[in-house]
Amino acid sequence: MLGADAGLPFGTAHAYVCTMRRTFEQLPNRRAIVDRRVLAEALAALPGKGDAQLRRGATAILKAALDAGRAEIARRLTEHPSRGLEAANAQAYLVDQVIVALADFTVARLYPINNPTASERLLLLAVGGYGRGEMAPFSDVDIGFVTPWKQTPWAEQAIESMLYALWDLGLKVGHSSRSLDDMVRQAKGDVTVRTALLEARYLWGDEALYEEAATRFDQEVRSGTEREFVADKLAERNARHIRMGDTRYVVEPNVKEGKGGLRDLHALFWIGKYAYKVRSSRELKEAGLFTADEYRLFHRADNFLWAVRCHLHLIAGRAEDRLTFDYQREIAQRMHYADRPGKPAVERFMQFYFLQAKTVGSLTGLFLAHLEERYNRRHSGERIKRLLRSPRKLNGFTVDRGRLAIPRDDFFAEEPVRLVEAFALAAQTKMEIHPLAMRCATRDAKLAASVRRDPRANALFLDLLTSPNDPELVLRWMNETGVLGRFVPDFARVVAQMQFDMYHHYTVDEHTIRALGLLARIEQGTLKADHPLASAVMEQVVSRRVLYVAVLLHDIAKGRGGDHSVLGAEVALRVCPRLGLTRAETETVSWLVRHHLLMSATAFKRDLSDFKTILDFTATVQSLERLRLLLVLTTVDIRAVGPGTWNGWKGQLLADLYEGAEEVLRLGHKQKGRAERIEAKQEGLRDAMGWDADALAAYVRRLPEPYWIAEPADVLEANARVVTQADDAPLSIAAQVYPERGATLVTVYATDHPGLFFRIAGAINVAGGNIIDARIHTTRDGMALDNFLVQDPLGRPFDEAEQLQRIRVTIEDALAGRVRLTDRLKAKPLPRLRADAFAIEPNVLVDNKASNRFTVVEVNARDRPALLNQLAHALFQSKVTIHSAHVSTYGERAVDTFYLTDLTGDKIALSSKIKGLERRLLAAAAGRALEEAA
Repeated sequence: MLGADAGLPFGTAHAYVCTMRRTFEQLPNRRAIVDRRVLAEALAALPGKGDAQLRRGATAILKAALDAGRAEIARRLTEHPSRGLEAANAQAYLVDQVIVALADFTVARLYPINNPTASERLLLLAVGGYGRGEMAPFSDVDIGFVTPWKQTPWAEQAIESMLYALWDLGLKVGHSSRSLDDMVRQAKGDVTVRTALLEARYLWGDEALYEEAATRFDQEVRSGTEREFVADKLAERNARHIRMGDTRYVVEPNVKEGKGGLRDLHALFWIGKYAYKVRSSRELKEAGLFTADEYRLFHRADNFLWAVRCHLHLIAGRAEDRLTFDYQREIAQRMHYADRPGKPAVERFMQFYFLQAKTVGSLTGLFLAHLEERYNRRHSGERIKRLLRSPRKLNGFTVDRGRLAIPRDDFFAEEPVRLVEAFALAAQTKMEIHPLAMRCATRDAKLAASVRRDPRANALFLDLLTSPNDPELVLRWMNETGVLGRFVPDFARVVAQMQFDMYHHYTVDEHTIRALGLLARIEQGTLKADHPLASAVMEQVVSRRVLYVAVLLHDIAKGRGGDHSVLGAEVALRVCPRLGLTRAETETVSWLVRHHLLMSATAFKRDLSDFKTILDFTATVQSLERLRLLLVLTTVDIRAVGPGTWNGWKGQLLADLYEGAEEVLRLGHKQKGRAERIEAKQEGLRDAMGWDADALAAYVRRLPEPYWIAEPADVLEANARVVTQADDAPLSIAAQVYPERGATLVTVYATDHPGLFFRIAGAINVAGGNIIDARIHTTRDGMALDNFLVQDPLGRPFDEAEQLQRIRVTIEDALAGRVRLTDRLKAKPLPRLRADAFAIEPNVLVDNKASNRFTVVEVNARDRPALLNQLAHALFQSKVTIHSAHVSTYGERAVDTFYLTDLTGDKIALSSKIKGLERRLLAAAAGRALEEAA
C-alpha cells in the first residue's frame, strides 16, 4: 500500500493526480522529525503476546515518536520563527507517519487478513486542513475511513482499534466512517462535508478505491455545482465575519477564524480548487486569479499567519487561536521583534499582523471580482436601479454594472490625480468601485504621492472627507488600497497601528475611520437617540469641515514616542493648509487635536459641582464654537473606541460639563446664576415632594450649599424620599435602577463616622458591583448622605430585584459588623488574567490648585476588584475627609480621583501629611500591605 508521502490530492482526475508533486517534498530533513523506517522496524519487533500487550507496546513507541517529532518541530520554529508554513507542513507530516505506521501495524499484527474479499477493502483519507498538509501543534486530526460498501466486521474492528490508539496518543481526532455511496450522498447534501472532502488527501489503504472516490466526487458532486459552492462559501464567510466582529482590525484578533485570518485565505483556495480545479495555492497565479506580485503577497500572509498560529499553540499548550494581549508580547519576542523609539516590540509585531490581514482583505476583493466575471450573475433589482441612476459622464471613468470602473489598465498612471478622484466620485455618486479598478489603484497607489501638493487633488479629498453621503466606507476602501496613506503620509504611519491596552478595540486607522462615520451619522440625525446633545449641537456648528479634518487627525501622531496630542497638533499645522483650509481653520483644527482629550478628562476625572473645574475648563476652551466642536469630537472619539465604551453615564457627565461651560462662556467668567440654580432646584424638589414652605426650609437647613449644586433634580428627589422615610433610624439604604445614567443609584443615609465610605465601597464590591461615581455629603446634624452609581462587571446597571436586595443586605451587614469584609473580598475571584500582560506602574498625583476648597488626589493603577475599597481604606488611615470620588476605567487602567480635606475642613497643606497620604495610596494601588510599603 502507498504511504503518506504520496500526498495525492482528492477531488481531481487520476490523469493529473499522478503528476502531482508530493505534499512534503519541500520539507527539509524529514527524517529528523520522524524516521518512518525506524518506526516501522520498532513496531515489527514487538513480541506477539496478545492484542492488549501489542497495543500497549505500539502506543508507547508511537507516543515517543510523536513527542520527539513535536520537540524537533518546536526547536525548528524557535530557530526560524517566521517559517510558519514549514512548521505547519512538518506537523502534518509527523502525524502522517504516525497514522500510516499505526494502520500498517493494525492490519499486519492485530487484524491480519490473508484473502480479503472485494468488500474487505479500506481507505484512509486526511481531510480538512490536515488534508491540505497544514496543521498547528494542537490542531484536530481530521480523517475519513472509506469502504467500498457497507462496513465488514474486519473493517469495523480495524477502524475502532486505530481510533482508540490515536486517542491514547493524546490526539484530538475528528473522524468519519462512510461507504463510497454514503460519502457521495453526504457531500452532495452538506457543504461542510463537501469542503472537507475537497481537501482530502490519500493517506493509506486501497489505491483503486481512492481513484474511484476521487472520480465520483469530481463527476457526481463537484461538476455543475460550482456556482452553488461559491455562493455557500461566501455566505459562510460573511456569517463568520459577523460572528467574529466584522472587522479585521480588532486588537485581539482570531488568527484562524477572524476577518483577514487564515480561514479567509483557505476560503480563496477552496473556491479556486472547486471552481478552477487548481491543485495548490501556487496555481491560483497560473489560473489568472492573481498576478505574480499578488500571489507573493498571498504566500507571505499565509506563511506569517501560520507562524503566529503555531507559536500561539506552543505558548498556550493547547489549541488556541485568539491572539489575546497576554500572548502578543511573548510571540513578538519569539519572532524577534525589537523595541523602537515610541513603539514597543509588541506594537510593531501587531502592526505587521494587521498589515497582513489588510492584504488578505485586498486579495479577497480581487478574487471575488474574477468569480463575478466568470459567472456573470444577473443584476439584482437594486443594482439595475443604481445603474439607471448613475451619471454617464464621469470624467473619463466608466460604469460597469452599477460600479465605478476604469476604461483601461494605465488610467491612473496617465493622470495620478484620478487616484483621489475615483474615491471622491464614489462618495458623491454612492457607487461601489469595481474590484479590478481597486486592483489598479492598489498597484498604482505610490503615484498618489506625486499629487499631494495638487490643489485639485486636495480639494477632491476634502470633498470626500466631508461628503454628506457618509465617507466612512469610501475612506476604508481608500485605506485598503494604500492610496490614503500615500496621499496623507502621516496617516500611513498609523495604518494597522495597534494600541497595546485593553481599552482600545481597534487599530488607530480603523478607529479614526469609524469616528468619521459616526460624525457623519450624527450630522445626518440618525443617532439622536444615542447622542441627543451632540446631534443638537451639530446643527449649530459653523466650522463643519474643521470638525471633519480634526476627527481625521486627532490620533495621527500615535506611536511617535511622545504626547500624541501635542505632536498631532503640529502635524495639523502642516497638513491643513495643504488641504485648502484657511489660517483660522488650521489654527482651530490644531487646537482641537491638541485638546481632544480635555473634555473627557475633565468630565470623568473631576468634580463638576466644583465651580473652579468649570472655570479652568472654559479658560482653555475660550469660545462657544470650540466648545461645540470639542463636544462632538469627544463623543465620536469615545464611541469609536469599541463596543460598550460609550454609556449613558459618560453622556450625562459630558452634558453636565457642556452646559456648565456654555453658561460661563455666554454670561462671562463670573459665577452668575448659582444662587438662582440652587433656588430653582429647591423649588422643584418642593413641588415633587408636595411640601409646604416650612417643610422645605427645614430640609434645606440640614444640607450644605454644594449638595444642591452637585446633585441633579431626580437624585435630589430620590434622596429626599430616603431621608423622610428614615425617620430617626441610624441607617437607611435605597437601591434603584437609574436608566438615564445606565447604572444603579445606591443611596446610603447613616450616622456619619470615620471609615464609612471604605466599608460601603467594600460591601458593594462583595455584592458584585463596580462603583463608577460617588458623591459624599454630610448633613449639618451629623448624618452621611452618600450616593453611589453602580454597574455590574459588564458595565450594565443592576436591574434585578435579587441584585438590588443583595446590595442592601451586604451594606447593612458590613456597617453592622456582621461580616468581615477583608475575608469576603479575599474570597472574590481574582482579577482577569489578561490584565497581567500590561505593566502599569501605580501613580499618585496630589493637586492643591485644581479646586479652591479641596485637595484633589488622582490615583492611576491597574484595575482590579476592590481597588476603590483599598484606596478608601488608605484615606481612612490617613485621617482625611472624602467629599467626592470619581472612578474612570480605561481597559486595564483605573483612574480614581478624590476631593479631600483634612479633619478640620481645610486643604491638606503639610508636606509630611501629603507624603504619608501618597505612601499609603501607592501601597493600596499596588495591592501591597501598608506595612510592606513602609
